[in-house]
Amino acid sequence: MPIELSTDLPQPLVPLAWLIGRWEGAGVVGYPTIEEANFGQEVEFSHDGRPFLSYTSRTWLLDAEGAKVRPLATETGFWRVPGQPGAAEGGGTEVEFLLAHPTGFVEIYVGTVNGPRIDLITDLVARTATAKEYTSAKRMYGLVESDLLWVLDMAAMGQPLQSHASARLKRTS
Repeated sequence: MPIELSTDLPQPLVPLAWLIGRWEGAGVVGYPTIEEANFGQEVEFSHDGRPFLSYTSRTWLLDAEGAKVRPLATETGFWRVPGQPGAAEGGGTEVEFLLAHPTGFVEIYVGTVNGPRIDLITDLVARTATAKEYTSAKRMYGLVESDLLWVLDMAAMGQPLQSHASARLKRTS
């Protein structure tokens, strides 16, 4: 499905335009401290004419037949393009991703957009006293065969940075 850029899309957001819309699909999550499992996900990237994208994500555990079992992670945040498109090292566009979780932590990611690929690394992780220990992460988002693929590497619970979750999502609107 081709992306139609609305006339109210601020120029700084053009490198992120391919994200805009609603995506649904499934993925896998695992870590040394948890059992590997399949999950479903709904993600929405939207804008209201101001120079940022709003982001929401909901995931849920899937059983062996693919039915929803219970909620998993929820994320909400904003994507920003602080500089000029193409001004980042290597010709990419700088991007910031501000993200909050109801489990007691917030993250600020920085990275680059290069065409239909975004590479991010945490610049800051802050957590409440009751949140689980979590220190850093890397994310990659890409558009492959019209699907949104993403991967998350995480350092938490005394473990070094390593694979944690990935998914393949199809555009639904």
